[in-house]
Amino acid sequence: MQIVGYDRRVDGEPAALRVASDGHVERTLLSPGDRLDLGLGSRHCAGSVAGETHRACSHPDAPYCSRHTSTWPCARCTGNCAMPVEDCHEEHAIYLAGFAPDIVKVGVTKHWRLATRLEEQGADRAVHVRTVENGRKARAIEAELATGITDRVRVPRKVPSLYRTFDDAAWDAALADFDVIERFDFDYDLALDRQPVRETVAIGDVVGTKGRLLVLAHRGTTYAVDMRDLVGHEVTENPAGSDLQSSLGAYQ
Repeated sequence: MQIVGYDRRVDGEPAALRVASDGHVERTLLSPGDRLDLGLGSRHCAGSVAGETHRACSHPDAPYCSRHTSTWPCARCTGNCAMPVEDCHEEHAIYLAGFAPDIVKVGVTKHWRLATRLEEQGADRAVHVRTVENGRKARAIEAELATGITDRVRVPRKVPSLYRTFDDAAWDAALADFDVIERFDFDYDLALDRQPVRETVAIGDVVGTKGRLLVLAHRGTTYAVDMRDLVGHEVTENPAGSDLQSSLGAYQ
């Protein structure tokens, strides 16, 4: 068996790992209270998935080799493109997303996907600040705003948001120059009192998920797992000797 993908929690649907066996893919749900018992083995390219069908790849690059890596053309667009993707012609929203305790990120997405996109990222709160007619214009505005507000927050910087609350003064200061169209608040029901230990494991009781971070509790220690780091691993069910080294109270 191999972990070949994951689904984030969005729109009331629980997160899940996609696990392939003999060419067939099944979803392992990650609802709070579920038990995950997967031993991680060697890691290599996760191949390709089409629906419930998996095509394996033995290339050692993980999570994907160059043959199975696709590049989204809008990822680093700054508004100087010819709008080559059909989605570019749709109405777009510009937003500010907040990650506790005080990180503020500017971003854009198709207007109809705004709430879903924010939850996919694991934002604690967000505001919609502008609507424009296409993606090219939205990317140009994003690039301009990114000279003063970050447009990318990597997973390690999101780990503190699993247990911290947002600095309201920092949030209000970030919004001072914007006209807010709509506000969003998200609750991931993690109820943590300390920062989890970052680790790549798939053993423990599911506390919950936030964006692509999976929180597991195992023998008195809470772990924060980047689900992308699980993709490509061969796995065994109910591994024997599933001890993990306990943290010394985790780190603050």
